[in-house]
Amino acid sequence: MLRVGLTGSIGMGKSTTADMFRAEGIAVLDSDRLVHDLYKGPGAADIERAFPGVVVDGVVDRQKLAARVLDDPAALKRLEAIVHPMVWAARDALVEERKAKGDRIVVFDIPLLFETGAEKDFDVIVVVTAPEDAQSARVLARDGMTREKFASILAKQTPDSEKRVRADFLVHTDRGLDAARDEVRNIVKALEARLDESA
Repeated sequence: MLRVGLTGSIGMGKSTTADMFRAEGIAVLDSDRLVHDLYKGPGAADIERAFPGVVVDGVVDRQKLAARVLDDPAALKRLEAIVHPMVWAARDALVEERKAKGDRIVVFDIPLLFETGAEKDFDVIVVVTAPEDAQSARVLARDGMTREKFASILAKQTPDSEKRVRADFLVHTDRGLDAARDEVRNIVKALEARLDESA
């Protein structure tokens, strides 16, 4: 089984790209969704112990939590120490499940792939990219986003230029959906060919 890490900076179109892989019949494991599930269930109590007042009605309030950790590197490290092991365990369980179903390729949608050092866990890295002006326009159009908040998020992310250099494949999301879809199809074909060669 090929483990594919899919990543990209904020506003690059990673979620749309993940859906394109799904449309090609590839299983995509969404790290953000895993975290979301942990915030509603098993992770909530541990996070509340570390950051009192961020859990409301048994669910982590993401806005309250973000306010506590966004500009505090030590707090962010504490949060990651709680959440990351839970995410990895959930991810491993999902891989076993997909293996049992006979999947040969699994894509892991991980926003902070390089930032967390997770790239070593994958056979292939796909980076979703777009020019800076397209990225800025997309992000600043989001509700509640400010230039300051955007700058703060970018400062914590590996620069797009570095991600592109470290990628095995790129998906460009500024050339229209059809062009991006073609790139995803070509990546899937290349991965299937690699698996066939090694079979």
